[in-house]
Amino acid sequence: MIWLNVLRGLKKRHDILHFEILRDNTMDINDIKKRLPQRYPFLLVDRVIEIDTGKRILAYKNITANEEVFNGHFPNTPIFPGVMIIEAMAQAAGVLGFVTAEKYADDNVLYLFAGVDGVRFKRQVIPGDKLMLEAKVDSVKRTIWRFKCKATVDNELACEATILCALKTV
Repeated sequence: MIWLNVLRGLKKRHDILHFEILRDNTMDINDIKKRLPQRYPFLLVDRVIEIDTGKRILAYKNITANEEVFNGHFPNTPIFPGVMIIEAMAQAAGVLGFVTAEKYADDNVLYLFAGVDGVRFKRQVIPGDKLMLEAKVDSVKRTIWRFKCKATVDNELACEATILCALKTV
């Protein structure tokens, strides 16, 4: 049964009235694209399966063999690059930040990297893996957000990091 859990206020966009409803605290790719400015091939969050506004997000990225990056990293032994795992975690954190701040991709704001600390890679990520992305709000000071992030595959830690993002008007 689908129930309404979070109703984000009505937004007027280009003379059309839009509203977003998060059902069961989930977001599909269309909802994610309303929040994040990234697009293929650099949109690295496929679905949000749980979001607790202002606290935590759980999302995932399906790693497929036809990802552009595997043409060069590494063709005979494809491994999803660590920097892209960090970017995927940052994008999940960005969704949480945008939802919490009630911002949208077309509100002329961006979440920009301000820093990455304590990065540790524990496992390779390869085609066929479902990369689970978790970000928790650690602190917010003005427009700087600190997130404790981790990426897992089959409940095994692949990467962890503290990610700092700055909300910037463009």
